[in-house]
Amino acid sequence: MGLRDFFSADIAIDLGTANTLIIYKEKIVIDEPSIIAKDRKTDKVIAIGKQAMLMYEKTHDNIKTIRPLKDGVIADFSAAEAMIKGMIKMLNIGSRFFTPSYRMVICIPSGITEVEKRAVKEAAEHTGAREVYMIHEPIAAAIGIGINIEDPMGSMIVDIGGGTTEIAVISLSGIVCEKSIKVAGDVFTHDIQEYMRRQHNLYIGERSAEQIKMAVGSALSELDVPPPDFEVYGRDLMTGIPKTLKVSYTEMAFCLDKSVAKIEDAVLNTLESTPPELCADIYNNGIHLTGGGALLKGLDKRLSHKTKLPIHIADEPLKAVVKGTGIASRDLHKYKPVLMEE
Repeated sequence: MGLRDFFSADIAIDLGTANTLIIYKEKIVIDEPSIIAKDRKTDKVIAIGKQAMLMYEKTHDNIKTIRPLKDGVIADFSAAEAMIKGMIKMLNIGSRFFTPSYRMVICIPSGITEVEKRAVKEAAEHTGAREVYMIHEPIAAAIGIGINIEDPMGSMIVDIGGGTTEIAVISLSGIVCEKSIKVAGDVFTHDIQEYMRRQHNLYIGERSAEQIKMAVGSALSELDVPPPDFEVYGRDLMTGIPKTLKVSYTEMAFCLDKSVAKIEDAVLNTLESTPPELCADIYNNGIHLTGGGALLKGLDKRLSHKTKLPIHIADEPLKAVVKGTGIASRDLHKYKPVLMEE
């Protein structure tokens, strides 16, 4: 086993719109923002992940920051390839003289097209992977939170990521019905930017909007444990000078209401198309929330009120998908039915 480990390695990747997580040797060793910084003149990569995020929205004309993924799929092929290569280098696989071949399992959105699927596979192959397998995000999330997907028991997963919200009913190692919508974390961030501009004449960057979302983002206007108001800095659109003000979670609940309602509708539409016997299972087992969007305050209560079903938030919602991808990579034979090679 030791010799095999020297010559080959298994890597599991959650290639997300907002963050990329990598499991190597059964541990999450990479958890970095999905962003890359390049020199415009030489096209050379300057920074990847956290270092590139520090530069985001703060660069001069010679440096450009790129988010290679949009709406859950690759939008910039060369940047995505460079980002994956850079993150795999961080793993320090092999030694100075020898780099083992590796097998890669990557999760993809369930609503992905064949062309988008091929782009993911080619980007992975160009990094030097010997074998590339793909797994749908809702199935990986279900495996990651401990659901036995082989059982003839219906499980509903709602995975709210950065670019897409994946909703799927899983039974017997397959997706029975699914819905993928492009309303997720990035849309919430954009909603906050627009709200601050329209309501307070304050122009804020994407990073500031992201901080507001994490601090006081809410799906309900009344919470049992309300978070304290959050101080935000931006540029006053009337005077053009820097300005600060405080925002509350009730404001954010109003701001995010329409986008959260779209997720609610998508969940209800998926339930409507679910076979009755599986509906009975979901009634007993409830709905499982994963992804960063699951951390939006009050979202579980709002969905529970709308669907009249119990809602369970995963213990580590941000890591559920990569954990499931890692489990699948360790036992390819068992999870062969849910893995795609092409």
